[in-house]
Amino acid sequence: MKKHQKKHDLIILGSGSTAFAAALHATSYGAKVLMVEKSVLGGTCINWGCIPSKTMIHAALFSHEARLAAAIGLGSWEEGVDAGRLAAHREQAVLNLRQERYLDVLQSVPGLELVKGTARFLDPETIELLDQRYHADRFLVAVGGFPRIPAIPGLKDIAFLTSRTALLQKSLPKSLIIIGGGAIAVELGQMFNRLGCSVTILEHGPRILPSVEPELSAALQEVLIAEGLRIVLNAAICSVEGSAGMTTVSTDVAGVRQEFTGEKLLIAVGTAPATAGIGLELAGVELDRKGFIIADSHMRTSAPGIWSAGDVTGGMMIATIGAREGVVAVDDMFNSGCGCPMDYLTAPMAIFTDPELGLVGHTEESARQAGFTTAVNVIPVSTIPKAHVTGHRSGVIKMVADQPSGRLLGVHLICHRGAELINEAALALRLHATIDDIAATLPVYPTMSEGLRLCAQGFSRDITRLSCCAE
Repeated sequence: MKKHQKKHDLIILGSGSTAFAAALHATSYGAKVLMVEKSVLGGTCINWGCIPSKTMIHAALFSHEARLAAAIGLGSWEEGVDAGRLAAHREQAVLNLRQERYLDVLQSVPGLELVKGTARFLDPETIELLDQRYHADRFLVAVGGFPRIPAIPGLKDIAFLTSRTALLQKSLPKSLIIIGGGAIAVELGQMFNRLGCSVTILEHGPRILPSVEPELSAALQEVLIAEGLRIVLNAAICSVEGSAGMTTVSTDVAGVRQEFTGEKLLIAVGTAPATAGIGLELAGVELDRKGFIIADSHMRTSAPGIWSAGDVTGGMMIATIGAREGVVAVDDMFNSGCGCPMDYLTAPMAIFTDPELGLVGHTEESARQAGFTTAVNVIPVSTIPKAHVTGHRSGVIKMVADQPSGRLLGVHLICHRGAELINEAALALRLHATIDDIAATLPVYPTMSEGLRLCAQGFSRDITRLSCCAE
């Protein structure tokens, strides 16, 4: 083996949004950074996650809204879906952003170097890569994750889709069974349904989106069923079998054996960490029972000199969160006295169904567990005048506040453009606003943002007895 040693200020394993944010921040400190990538530059978000999925989801929205337009006298939409052109559109969006936000950036930043290959730790200060050994005082592990595949009898004997491969299809199936009821399952399930596919979602628990507030989960389920999706709850998966180009899933639904058959099967049961085979045990990096790297609020691992960020740590698996974690890690490496740990509580997230879910801060239950005496208000989206303008009247907005002080603790909503609206709520939370502060704002009329004000007003008033724009 060729043992060439090379010194860098920081070596980053991975090249996704987390890794790039960290690398760019490190170069601002004057650091010489080596980034190692075994697969495609840009990681999950740009190649298999956020960008291709949201491109397809937005495209499916066009077809859905065309049908809504026809219902109010604006013509008909009957040509169907050109799957080839749609796939080309998705691929172009990915290529453009990969080039502009990753390749071009990489070439324009002094002190940032990329090497392709699989890195493996030999000790806490050394990795082996392409028959060479690289040494550094600082490492950031940002290798991300991949779709988790459960141990289901018969699954290894059939072809099935994951969140990655489902978005790379050049054609659309006529029918699709989805195992899982989380964010990926509902996003892709609605998307495929709107593109003309018959979709069945099999969820093991008593409701879809089990980690969100139950009011939001119930509102989304009502929308999905109204659009034609079949949602089966309390469905324990027994086995799968393929025959004649179809897949059959055998389940136990509340004690009753049921079978579901579709042209394609999509497994959407979460993310597994890409921690295997990279020598973390030799570096002294501790993992949790699921294989995710254990990191503190400064993204430090159990091994001095090694930090970790992004999906591989198993926290909020969102690109923006991973990027901020990368920045926090770099600040801790090069400016350890800055005292800037991760703040997850004010970080918003969204689920891109239609209507969109937006989530930030405490849930009602977590606020109580944190010791707060809570006040809660929930309003239907139909109370917002703009919802009647657009016709998107489904959904709810839920606010959680500290009862003694009125301080806002959390906002959870499902509404049209909810992914945009939650950013406003996140800012209010970050600035320690009270519900009275929000109730006193003057949102533009008519907008969906008015829903936040109405929900805040509803803590002390009956908003059904208010006229439009009432103080």
